[in-house]
Amino acid sequence: MKLAFSTLGVPGLPVSDVAWLAADHGFHGVELRAHVEEPVHPGIGKAERAEVVRQFADRGVEIVGVAGYARVAAPGDDGAVLADIQGLLELARDLGAPYVRVFPGGGTEQSAEQADATAARRLGAAAEYATECGVRILLETHDSHRTGAAAIRILGQVGHGRVGALWDVMHTWLGGEQPQDSYAALAPHLGYVQVKDIASAEDTTPLPLGAGVLPLAECVEVLTRAGWDGWLCWEYEKRWYEAAPPLPPLLRPAHDHLSRLLTEAA
Repeated sequence: MKLAFSTLGVPGLPVSDVAWLAADHGFHGVELRAHVEEPVHPGIGKAERAEVVRQFADRGVEIVGVAGYARVAAPGDDGAVLADIQGLLELARDLGAPYVRVFPGGGTEQSAEQADATAARRLGAAAEYATECGVRILLETHDSHRTGAAAIRILGQVGHGRVGALWDVMHTWLGGEQPQDSYAALAPHLGYVQVKDIASAEDTTPLPLGAGVLPLAECVEVLTRAGWDGWLCWEYEKRWYEAAPPLPPLLRPAHDHLSRLLTEAA
């Protein structure tokens, strides 16, 4: 498995600095948070995109994915959601990133069945353009569909190779799902895995990897036992928790902790 981290942990940091941090601390890749407050988002032009590619290539670091904020199960018209996804797909294509992240975002204004159908319809429509772009759309286990069992209700309806899953281990755990069950549900669709650590279900302030309660060792063991060989991406949610310690000093310990888990699982 290859190791990456998300720029959610270093909000607003220039691309050149992100690429340097990754390379200097042993990470093979980076997940780019695609929001207008970040250096990389769908609104930047071709020249800026080419420069992002150059910066990462110069450091030998891969762009794992573009983490967008389209909510595919949200109530409302399809047009705006599909336009958001299209912009993310074009950005990922231009950056050479294999994945785009979207959220469920079902909310409480509709039934679970309606949310599932809405998300499946939109993802199915977006799948054809994803094929043209050579990019895969990943539905993250999050919010209204935080478990693998919930996500599969949508993905099973879509049934397209360009639509898959992003396993956020915190959300499946908060949803009461065991790692082996999450993997069993998501395995046919799994793009990559987001790892993190927190103090408790009541306190989701980000902690250094290994300092909290999430079953990271068990998740890595499940993946290793299955022969899965994708990305483990550390999502340290500094952007939402300003009091959390800065990410850069935690990168090398995190890299070493994940490497140790991989060695022990093997």
